[in-house]
Amino acid sequence: MAPRLKLRDIAFFERPVQFARPFRFGAITINATPQLFVRVEIEVEGKGAAVGAGAELLVPKWFDKRPELSPDQTVDGLRRSLEIARGLYLARTGFQTAFDLHASCIGAQIATCAKKNIPALAAGYGPAEIDKAILDASLRAVETNFFDGMAGNVAGIDARLSPDLEDADLATFLAGRKPLPRVAIRHTVGLDDIVEGEGGVADARENAGANYFKLKLSGDPTADAVRLVRIGKELDTLRRDTKVTLDANEQYADLAALRALMDRLDRDVALRPIASRLLYVEQPMPRDITRQSPLGSLAARGFIIDEADDSYDAFPAARALGYRGISSKSCKGLYKSIVNATRAAKWSAGGESFFVTGEDLTCQVGLAVQQDLALGAFIGVTHAERNGHHYVDGFGDALATEAAAFAAAHPDLYADAGQGIRLSIHNGDLLTESLNTTGFATSVHPDWSALRPLEQPKSLQENPA
Repeated sequence: MAPRLKLRDIAFFERPVQFARPFRFGAITINATPQLFVRVEIEVEGKGAAVGAGAELLVPKWFDKRPELSPDQTVDGLRRSLEIARGLYLARTGFQTAFDLHASCIGAQIATCAKKNIPALAAGYGPAEIDKAILDASLRAVETNFFDGMAGNVAGIDARLSPDLEDADLATFLAGRKPLPRVAIRHTVGLDDIVEGEGGVADARENAGANYFKLKLSGDPTADAVRLVRIGKELDTLRRDTKVTLDANEQYADLAALRALMDRLDRDVALRPIASRLLYVEQPMPRDITRQSPLGSLAARGFIIDEADDSYDAFPAARALGYRGISSKSCKGLYKSIVNATRAAKWSAGGESFFVTGEDLTCQVGLAVQQDLALGAFIGVTHAERNGHHYVDGFGDALATEAAAFAAAHPDLYADAGQGIRLSIHNGDLLTESLNTTGFATSVHPDWSALRPLEQPKSLQENPA
């Protein structure tokens, strides 16, 4: 039986994060953004009180890309999502499992946010972050680690939010998981990143020995093709078996524009270094266009959804359109990742191939990377995007003592090579052994005294919920 719990408190904090280099994806360039931290206190039936934590960047213009909103307004929407979720979760006063709590709140969360003009993807951010901290506290209360706890369904996950599955499908999937001992990093090449020479794609000091590369697309087939030719030439110089994924972040306007790029990949000899390495293409078109556009013959290339993954029924709907995969991101919800991984395994057993990928736009070193890495290792993600080591200088503005505490507790994940504590990458991989600790993939929590309270959402100041 999954342990039952009730919430005593949910608190939000934030810390500014300055980027070491501009990160341009889609229509925005990020130089800095706050990192969210969640602290919950729960009471577990028969076990007493426990404290849990989670973390994630508050990324502008990803969850909500509406052009009429400024970057700050979209971050404000995430803060509103968090506050709405906090109210809904704390209103549940009885003992219930972690998944009971999530399932009983998610519908009201989406509906309440919709009334406040917050789209579903941003609406899901609040529950996703609270759920991670609750799971951390639950695992600490029962004194087990994430991998063993999830294999035993410590959260009480069932199929009530995914009627295409049976409870037994989820239980079987969870019980059969053997977490990966290492997960390869996928090095991101942003639209403003250097391609050739020092600091470029083939520079080992920049790519950290990665064998997987995630290449951002602009939405212009001609410009993207020209840039991919340049990147392909650099990858050829590495003289090792490298693979690539392409990510358009919703920038391709429609199927015609997408087909123009795919045709060039099929026919242009200069693009063969990319085409021969290509694993899949991520979220090429806007989420609304995606839902109206069957891929047809393009489906043979292998496409996944990411920003269009804003509900529990998004993956089945995308499958019907020709998509083969979906991204796992802890900022979209760890339970949804597990449900989708269960689907991919069940569907693939029928002879076709479906998959879940690892993408981590919002993760930074420390708590966020560790929890997302553990989730991916548990569900079988063999390689995952890792922006934290590349776009932010180590632990950024965290206190040196906090960074040192994480490094001491997880020595296989962090090292100081003379420039401060950073992710320790072993032949292109991150190791997961130290995540096998009581709690959700972490032996330590942030220094709460060094964090400031989450900034009050401006719209809530003007119109309290």
